[in-house]
Amino acid sequence: MLVGWLALIGVAQAEEEGEWPRGHYPLPEEGNVIGDTYTVTVENYDDTLLDIARRHNVGYREIVRANPDVSIWIPGEGTEVTIPGRFILPDAERTGIVINIAELRLYYYPKVDDSETPRVETYPIGIGREGFGTPLGVTETTMNIKNPAWYPPESVQREARARGEEAPSVVPPGPDNPLGDHAIILGFDGYLIHGTNQPDGIGMRASRGCIRMFPGDIESIFDRVPAGTQVHIVNQPIKIGWDQEQPLVQAFPPLEEEGHSKSALEDTVTRLNQRSVEGLSFDYEQLRGLLDDPSGRMISLNPKPEPDRKHDTIYKGIYAEIALRRS
Repeated sequence: MLVGWLALIGVAQAEEEGEWPRGHYPLPEEGNVIGDTYTVTVENYDDTLLDIARRHNVGYREIVRANPDVSIWIPGEGTEVTIPGRFILPDAERTGIVINIAELRLYYYPKVDDSETPRVETYPIGIGREGFGTPLGVTETTMNIKNPAWYPPESVQREARARGEEAPSVVPPGPDNPLGDHAIILGFDGYLIHGTNQPDGIGMRASRGCIRMFPGDIESIFDRVPAGTQVHIVNQPIKIGWDQEQPLVQAFPPLEEEGHSKSALEDTVTRLNQRSVEGLSFDYEQLRGLLDDPSGRMISLNPKPEPDRKHDTIYKGIYAEIALRRS
């Protein structure tokens, strides 16, 4: 409990001083965009891109996508590294914990007093690898366990036997425990939010379905997430943001291999065109390129070009059908 109170005191003090802990943001009064993208300069030759990501609250895929030309293991002293610290809030109720598995990111909306500024905290996560999907839907936290023991499931024991090894029946707390030092049990049977003894896997699909967090991140929320906290797990690979009436789109590679579906594109266009009554229109060709190459970068959509013969010919296939139907 002492750790939880200290965390709350730290947040309150930071707010009074006009500073917020990394990953904590006041909820926007308008729109749904938080944070900023910025750059840092590598000062230590021994730093890897993953070290920098961890210090700046981003995961593996986020830092790699934002810096495609920077070496993961030896960025090099003096190299500029982009930190993708601007986020579109998921399209979900802003209460409890919201996890967007497509984004590999968790959002926590703590309860605040009337005198406090409503806030959101966001953290990178690891999720289930292929064949071990993280379940979707609404559940709640049921129990918080410090220094948990890990009981390898039958699937782990089968894999060990196939390698000619014998999996332990239980892994006690300690450095070999894949749950780390903190675990939050969910109402979905067998699924947890937990720490890890392999932090380089945060921001990747590497677990057996559970949600992994950096050890320091889960420690920071552990005593502030009571049993019964709502947890909403969504899969939103395409997010739409609004910042001072500027439309923003962020597209992540879908978890399925076939790419973004036609229905996902239609839904994106529909949500964008909800603003068309205010005189806004969008460049669907730019949107097509964004969804064809979903890099996770946040892109400002351009206004729709003035119609001309050349432009009329660039809409092809389902893009032509959707753009013409929605415009």
